[in-house]
Amino acid sequence: MKRTLVYCLSACALSLALQAGAADQDARNKVEFPDRMKTHFLGNMREHLQALSEIQAALAKGQLDKAGEIAEARIGMSSMVAHDAAHMAPYMPKGMQDIGGAMHHAASRFAMITSEGDLPKALDALSQVTAQCVACHMNYRVN
Repeated sequence: MKRTLVYCLSACALSLALQAGAADQDARNKVEFPDRMKTHFLGNMREHLQALSEIQAALAKGQLDKAGEIAEARIGMSSMVAHDAAHMAPYMPKGMQDIGGAMHHAASRFAMITSEGDLPKALDALSQVTAQCVACHMNYRVN
């Protein structure tokens, strides 16, 4: 029992050390926001993720119109005022701004495409939204 505990603690310590080393080697561009804006910005990102989850659930039920409504209201161009995009943009590098704008535009295109009732076409359009999410998260990190 004692040996097992030592092994477990050693494994945990090694895991933490590896994670700390990986964080030190994170080559993504650091983006600095004032503390209150950082909290708001990260909340927006979690909201986008929640919206994507709800969109996928609606698509799985064949509710393309509902998926489009969620997309436009919560991550499309219509959502930018609610997310205070104009106040956040000055703190973002140009490349991050471009990716964010492309994501919002892609979400609005997805919303329009859902009205056609073509699930494969809608899924392709949704992949353009998530591709922008991936691009941003691969290139930038908020400190």
